[in-house]
Amino acid sequence: MSDEEYGEKLNRIQKATCIMGIQERKEREKERRRQQIMVAAKRVFSDKGFSKATMEDIAQEAELSPGTLYLYFKNKEELYASLSLRILQYLLIRVEHVNDEKDAGPEEKLKALMDAMYDVYEFDPLIIINMFHLQSSETLKNLSPQLMTEIKDLSRKSLGSIAEIFQDGVDQGLFVDHHPTALADTFWSLFSGVVLWLTSKRLINEEKDYLKQTLELAFEVFGRGIKKNLD
Repeated sequence: MSDEEYGEKLNRIQKATCIMGIQERKEREKERRRQQIMVAAKRVFSDKGFSKATMEDIAQEAELSPGTLYLYFKNKEELYASLSLRILQYLLIRVEHVNDEKDAGPEEKLKALMDAMYDVYEFDPLIIINMFHLQSSETLKNLSPQLMTEIKDLSRKSLGSIAEIFQDGVDQGLFVDHHPTALADTFWSLFSGVVLWLTSKRLINEEKDYLKQTLELAFEVFGRGIKKNLD
């Protein structure tokens, strides 16, 4: 290779590296701006509620123009749902961690799962409450196919991982002989129902928060109910 050819090749490599560097910076800036918008949206949804919040409110809170918001999210429904993705990702991590405990039996895993669910709630109470409302609302119809696919995929994996715990218990003769998916759905419904009920109750009566105690009682009753009587 001549010196001239070598110089041309080196120039091409430097240009390509420069382009890649610019693209990486743009992606980092895009992600930073996206997070900025989501933080602002969380504040607005918390203060005004989903129905009263507007994209203009969120833009003002984020100190951005409304037009900039629409470059990242097509509507407030997508913003609302995107916040739920964080909690679904954390849920999946916690449940898979419980499942990965090879030395733990089904009953021990069930107890760890119950602790994990409260931990997920504590991670971000507002977002998990939003997520429960999202699952039962018309909001889902206004989401992009990509976002809807992400939500479905994370939900399916999380419930599937929960079902594996019940499957082990059924296979070992420790839990009642019901389909593990039905047991997982019942467990999830119990969790979401308690959280939503006590959240609504606080709007009527701002007394002491008994969420943790209520969840512990509900999970204890559920755990007793699915155990086989081996006497």
